[in-house]
Amino acid sequence: MKDVLQYKNFIGSVHFSAEDDCFYGKIEGIDDLVTFEGRDVDELKCSFREAVEDYIGLCRAAGKPFHKSCKGSFNVRMPAELHRKAARRSALLGISLNQLVQRAVEKEVRE
Repeated sequence: MKDVLQYKNFIGSVHFSAEDDCFYGKIEGIDDLVTFEGRDVDELKCSFREAVEDYIGLCRAAGKPFHKSCKGSFNVRMPAELHRKAARRSALLGISLNQLVQRAVEKEVRE
């Protein structure tokens, strides 16, 4: 798992700046840029939770959704050889390449 924080179904990226001697991050999966920082792990976690709470409040006040919307389609880039193998596998299974990719994603995100 990557270095992330989770709170109320939000994910925050985590990075370290040696130059500034602090941790920092941003809330991922939203339409806005919301950042947070802290000098140590506890301060970073607290700052992240506060950023999430502030963001939720702002979204509620503006009547806008919290998370980015997903339209259900996206481009997938992969090496040509992997693409060839996936196309062959989907043909052998009698399904479309889209169905094969969907199955793979569903398998990956099962909790």
